[in-house]
Amino acid sequence: MSSTATPAPAPVSGQGRLWTVDEHLADILATVRPLDPIELQLPDAQGCVLVEDVTVPVALPPFDNSSMDGYAVRTADVSGADEEFPAVLTVIGDVAAGGSPPRVGPGQAARIMTGAPLPPGAEAVVPVEWTDGGTGGGAATSMRPAGSAPEGASGEVRVYRPVEARAHVRARGSDVQAGDLALAAGTVLGPPQIGLLSAIGRATVRVNPRPRVVVLSTGSELVQPGEALGEGQIYDSNSFALTAAARDAGAIAYRVGAVTDDADTLRATIEDQLIRADMIVTTGGVSVGAYDVVKEALSSVGDEDEPGSGIDFRKLAMQPGKPQGFGSIGPEHIPLLALPGNPVSSYVSFELFVRPAIRALMGRRDVHRPTVRATLKADTPLRSPAGRRQFLRGTYDAEAGTAVPVGGAGSHLVAALAHADALIVLPEEATSMEPGSEVDVVLLG
Repeated sequence: MSSTATPAPAPVSGQGRLWTVDEHLADILATVRPLDPIELQLPDAQGCVLVEDVTVPVALPPFDNSSMDGYAVRTADVSGADEEFPAVLTVIGDVAAGGSPPRVGPGQAARIMTGAPLPPGAEAVVPVEWTDGGTGGGAATSMRPAGSAPEGASGEVRVYRPVEARAHVRARGSDVQAGDLALAAGTVLGPPQIGLLSAIGRATVRVNPRPRVVVLSTGSELVQPGEALGEGQIYDSNSFALTAAARDAGAIAYRVGAVTDDADTLRATIEDQLIRADMIVTTGGVSVGAYDVVKEALSSVGDEDEPGSGIDFRKLAMQPGKPQGFGSIGPEHIPLLALPGNPVSSYVSFELFVRPAIRALMGRRDVHRPTVRATLKADTPLRSPAGRRQFLRGTYDAEAGTAVPVGGAGSHLVAALAHADALIVLPEEATSMEPGSEVDVVLLG
């Protein structure tokens, strides 16, 4: 695929100050560009964004057809029919879906199935439950349950009710007409849209493809789930959570096993992944510790070999998630977002920065999670550091319009995150938020 990002900013601008959440996000979205359009088969286009208008080549349905199992008739032949004096018509044949119908003349009827074309000469369809089913006698409604198909055309059928012209007939073009706009550019292709495209005969569509996102975590202490833990080791949860989050955002996501705290190994791993990546997301190693391998490995990437690329490491005025990195890497300027390693910090950072970037790569207009106003429901006031935008895990009750914090503010509290469906936002100017206050809530569900 072609380049997915414009050249990154020089990796020096973020070193001397605290960036706001909005500044960092704006920088990312100004750099990331939608992937070049490609032609995809319909099954592969689900979740993608159309890049061109699709018009209807032929009317839908393409012919008048029956909406019921029953008999195609002329209305004059069944006028005045009732239980005592049924209309008796000669059955001239069957009309199945996809079949070629016979012409219906005066005093005649054709047994017809749902979806089958209306025969020439016929003006309406009598439901089978309004007839004797072609058995030659008996009460109509007592003979067969509604919706059942007649068992075989006999020589005649008794009709016990009249019908108006076009009754139980789906008119040609009653869904869409030839030349109508079926779907506009910018439409996200879900199951109903895929169904419409196939119904009008489109086998392929031109779309912005789903981006390929490579997720890798760093840390010599990380062990894969299912393996035994050694002293000082923990399970790698971040790469699993962020890979799932990338798929939830619409990406094709690849998880790479945890990389040890070695700059050369990390740099080689990332370079190996560039061939299948439209975006790379790392977690861990972006702070100021002695083993912050991502910073060490990527701070100077691209300065000489790939002009215009590079990673900018910043401190943001937010909690959790203060240390962040963003830029591009490789000759194709693949976007790379470096997130902190604490589980809550990495997930919150993903929701705020990576998810919008993925959606931008897809050409989506709705890049952000929905945000609503809610009443804070808590036992005690919530504290927040001055000058930082804090994101607390919480649950949102849409009916009550309330948000309840879940767990504490610690960036390691994975269990609390698993029980949250929202982020409660405490703004930079607030150091305390009283119960009953109005707060912004980012909906994660």
